[in-house]
Amino acid sequence: MFDANAARLRAEVIQDFARSELFERTFLEGMELVEETAGYLDGAGRQASKLLSRNAALAYASESMRLTTRLMQVASWLLVQRAVREGDMAAEAACEERYRLSDVAVAEAPGEGDLPRELIVLTGRAERLYERVRHLDRRMYVEAPAEEEPHPVLSQLDRLKQAFGG
Repeated sequence: MFDANAARLRAEVIQDFARSELFERTFLEGMELVEETAGYLDGAGRQASKLLSRNAALAYASESMRLTTRLMQVASWLLVQRAVREGDMAAEAACEERYRLSDVAVAEAPGEGDLPRELIVLTGRAERLYERVRHLDRRMYVEAPAEEEPHPVLSQLDRLKQAFGG
């Protein structure tokens, strides 16, 4: 059942978040991490991967794909929130499933073994950011406020009053 009041309240929460300092900090952190990671993977990381053993190079390729996937999920979510803030997207539209943070698990990280330290650090930072954004996504969009259950005794009393004209 569609509850227009609940949808309006959710839209207000989304708009408030999009205008908040928390969003601004999270957005800046996310975009900076995307840029820092891209710079590393295109520069020092590329050079470091050439020095790895075959198995470590495969683990590096796997981990860098996992890392970029996570960061693209976060960046996409943050850009939707920015679109709401700037009035380019209605908060109600941002609630659509296609804008939610994916529940699809990204393959487990391989053992750190011989992976470059900077890749491991970037992966850790990306995972922590992803988990924070995932928490925000669930709180704002997915976890609809639970409807308050009617008190069993009071609902029975109300039925009795209605039945006996009270």
